[in-house]
Amino acid sequence: GDHWLSWLHLGVMRYSAGEAEAARQAWERSLALTRSAWALRCLAARELSRAEIERKLAPHTDDPGELARVLDELQAKGFISEERVVESVLHRRAARQGASRIRQELLAKGIDPALTQQAVADLQASECARAQAVWQKKFGEAATDAPGRARQARFLASRGFRMDVIVRVIRGDLELEGGGFEPDD
Repeated sequence: GDHWLSWLHLGVMRYSAGEAEAARQAWERSLALTRSAWALRCLAARELSRAEIERKLAPHTDDPGELARVLDELQAKGFISEERVVESVLHRRAARQGASRIRQELLAKGIDPALTQQAVADLQASECARAQAVWQKKFGEAATDAPGRARQARFLASRGFRMDVIVRVIRGDLELEGGGFEPDD
């Protein structure tokens, strides 16, 4: 039928097949049938917060009130969920990044600070093990000189790991107490 969702999915299928122009035309038809199609298209790509969707859609609307109404409707229907955004970020980033970097990303997405703090607190228990895994994959062995240790520390710091965790990982001081790391025997 001539439903906006059908056109949206047709656009996705055509884009996947490498037909960018046909996909664009299908998405434009979807948009012509309903204004909220853009918001749903954004959501289809990955979980987005309300603030992210609003930033993406604001340049494409003449009526900010209409955009707010559409976003309210999507949120009421459960299409926009901060909890799912947090889960998505944690799933994609936790294995490779530290808690402070993830906190920064969540706050930049407009996630509620209390929800962000809870998510980061849950990550703290595994911070040392995650830092160890990232370090092991990148370097594999301890640096033998000060410049090498500094390079390793800068790398882990750039990934958002806490300095006390970085020091423990680089020194190989990974006892279980407080670090959440249990080496395989």
